[in-house]
Amino acid sequence: MSQFLFNILLAFAWMLLTGESSAPSFISGMVVGYLILWMSRSAFGKETYFSKIRQVTGFVLYFLKELILANLRVAFDILTPKNYLDPGIVEVPLDVETDLEITLFANLVTLTPGTLSLDVSDDRKTLFVHVMYLEDEEQFRRELKDGLEKRLIGVMR
Repeated sequence: MSQFLFNILLAFAWMLLTGESSAPSFISGMVVGYLILWMSRSAFGKETYFSKIRQVTGFVLYFLKELILANLRVAFDILTPKNYLDPGIVEVPLDVETDLEITLFANLVTLTPGTLSLDVSDDRKTLFVHVMYLEDEEQFRRELKDGLEKRLIGVMR
């Protein structure tokens, strides 16, 4: 049984023990289950679940930070009288390989205000992205590759 499934079962057991069937109770059960599994990790023999949780948490925090910064930039442009738009289309070479990874990456780029995934090349090696505030193509490419794509690969593989 995978450790994640075991953690979910421990969360449900926590809900039964506390007598509450709510989302906060389930989340606290997940935390308690995670701590129990972490304390007994030597019995399971491998720690991939625990390192993956750290990677997912880091990925979510990074994406939330980027999302907030992009929202602030767009809001600033809307609220000020000067127009800061400098649109452009950038070709981003892809290191993600599977259809799921490409789809997730393209959707995460689109979810960030100021960017929009337009298309993926036929050979699935390039993503075309429309950018509202393009100051430096290479810097934008580097930010996507070293930030979002690198963390997504870490979570998915």
